[in-house]
Amino acid sequence: MLKSILILGTVLWIGLVPVSGQSKYFTRTGFISFFSKAPLEDIEASTKQVVSFLEVKTGEMVFSVPMKSFQFRKSLMQEHFNENYVESDKYPKASFKGKVVNMQSVDLAHDNLYKVLIEGVLTIHGVERPVRTDGTLEVKGRQLVGKSTFSVTPQEFNIEIPFLVKDHIAKRIDITVNVVYVPYVEKSL
Repeated sequence: MLKSILILGTVLWIGLVPVSGQSKYFTRTGFISFFSKAPLEDIEASTKQVVSFLEVKTGEMVFSVPMKSFQFRKSLMQEHFNENYVESDKYPKASFKGKVVNMQSVDLAHDNLYKVLIEGVLTIHGVERPVRTDGTLEVKGRQLVGKSTFSVTPQEFNIEIPFLVKDHIAKRIDITVNVVYVPYVEKSL
């Protein structure tokens, strides 16, 4: 009986260990959307198939997004996006590799919302471009909720817009990122 109580107590204590003891977080269900206000028709799409890791000791983070996972309201838009613009068969993923520059200002032991600065390299359509943007990182129990928005242009990533529709597509595309990180536990073999 005493042994059972000790084991139960140990399990409960481990469950109460603060987030600050964890160094790596991840998500497989991050959300990314993009929106482009256009004269003819707004273009928007989103995906919930975003994989991301965050190493809180260093602030290093990576994202991987399958391009074909973006869902559009109209199937024809989705087809054009994948075949004509981002060439998803040739460039199947977008990625980001960078860091939360001011990670040391985030107190993982206390639930709170923190402003963060994110820097890194965004790769779309086989082209790497530096990105620097503001965001937030919210400590919520054992989760970290990250949010950010930034803008890009198709030209930055060598995405060619056909002449016939060039005037109907906005010059800038707004990207929104929302992720809920949970502690990452490596499984031993």
